[in-house]
Amino acid sequence: MSHRTIGRPMEILLVEDSLIDARLTIAALRKGGLKHRLTLTRDGAEATEFIFRRGRFAQAPRPDLILLDMLLPKRNGLEVLAEVRQDDDLRKIPVVVLTAAEDDDTKDQCRNYGVDHYIPKPVNLDKFLEVVKKLKHHWHHDLILPSLE
Repeated sequence: MSHRTIGRPMEILLVEDSLIDARLTIAALRKGGLKHRLTLTRDGAEATEFIFRRGRFAQAPRPDLILLDMLLPKRNGLEVLAEVRQDDDLRKIPVVVLTAAEDDDTKDQCRNYGVDHYIPKPVNLDKFLEVVKKLKHHWHHDLILPSLE
């Protein structure tokens, strides 16, 4: 039996309506060399369908990390966050808020919902990668298992 290790990539859900901001976030994750799969949803309604595996997302993977913008069409980020935090299974998923919303009320509400980090836009890419790498250590999905070869 070989002693090589295997592990599945992290499942990251990026909820971002700006393609420019999405592209920057995706590039930062690639630069960081983190083994991951990423799904992009472009509004709050699509994000909750994905997270709760509804409709066309019935077979979607459960995210290990949610990168969430607050200023979204259809349902804002606070509505998405509230619904996730009300679910016993999903509330354990780390949420990093990446947003241009700088008002204290939004920050306070995010804190009340227990977001793991609140990062204002424009995002400092090095600090963003540092946050993601720190959160990676908390995921039980990161277990290294012996390969079956």
